[in-house]
Amino acid sequence: MPLVAPDLRAAKRLVIKIGSALLVDRTTGLKQAWLAALALDVVEAKRRGSDVVLVSSGSIALGRKVLGLPDGALTLEQSQAAAAVGQIRLARAYEEVLAPHGITTAQVLVTLEDTEDRRRYLNSRATMETLLGLGVVPIVNENDTVATDEIRFGDNDRLAAQIAVTVGADQLVLLSDVDGFYSANPKEDPTAQRFDLVDKITPEIEAMAGDPISGLSKGGMKTKLLAAKTAVAGGCAMAIMEGSVAQPLTALLAGANRTWFVAQADPQLARKRWINAMKPKGELVLDAGAVVALNAGKSLLPAGVTRVQGQFGRGEPVAILSPQGVVLGKGLVRYTSEEARAIAGHRSSDIEGILGYQGRAALVHRDDMVI
Repeated sequence: MPLVAPDLRAAKRLVIKIGSALLVDRTTGLKQAWLAALALDVVEAKRRGSDVVLVSSGSIALGRKVLGLPDGALTLEQSQAAAAVGQIRLARAYEEVLAPHGITTAQVLVTLEDTEDRRRYLNSRATMETLLGLGVVPIVNENDTVATDEIRFGDNDRLAAQIAVTVGADQLVLLSDVDGFYSANPKEDPTAQRFDLVDKITPEIEAMAGDPISGLSKGGMKTKLLAAKTAVAGGCAMAIMEGSVAQPLTALLAGANRTWFVAQADPQLARKRWINAMKPKGELVLDAGAVVALNAGKSLLPAGVTRVQGQFGRGEPVAILSPQGVVLGKGLVRYTSEEARAIAGHRSSDIEGILGYQGRAALVHRDDMVI
């Protein structure tokens, strides 16, 4: 059966990555007209029923212009200062182009630690889910004001892929300075050929990746391939396209050059496989009522837990057992083992009184569970 390119119109949850070179001009600063045109694409995607997340570079590029910093490499301190100045301008720019269309925006700043640490990962996921459920368009960027090399993504291509997996997106579009993935760097090799579709990222495909072309953006084709590997493993198809045209998503729908990396499963199935492959750190034994609720697709509430076994932290995998000790499934727990023991058997409304803070209602959310 021949491969078919994903249809942007069918995206349930769409992540769009915007590179610095598309958003910021070295001389004139923010490309306001281009951003206003992109906003029309966002409006149209939401009109079709898609949730939209924007992962945007540009804070350092904006900030360095405001601060009058020279071209070339910046020190870590200069980069962080530029980001601090640029982030507020970047967020305001998106707010100004989307608010007239009735779209609320939110700024979300993350570091690599936020996706590698399970507790932070669950918190980030819950926040993003809430924002998207309220119809908000999150504007995500790496938190360059605090991130140092050991906690950095280093480029927003991989950040966008990780965000896509975190929110369960089914499509990711990298708006770039190249119009797809080529067999070689097209700026250096006139015989280089663009791929329309890539169904598997083989060692041969990886060997074709080149270096960055633009002087403003850090992400070369190697980082885009790393992003594609993350995205497709999470059930998210990914496109690379040249984004400088007005309304690039409209151009993509009209047949603009691009390369689609095809996902082999949907995001929910990929996430369930990921959870199922984890080794449990503890066990939650349920009562009969909780078993019925889980089989009906509900989340696991503290009230349905009769016993907590093992030691685990927030976000770590646990086995879910029936009253007879039969393993029903696995899930990522939202409380530590000590907290879980304290609230087991109690109503969610009692959590604040027991723990001293208002926690989450579910012990294991249905989206973080395989039954």
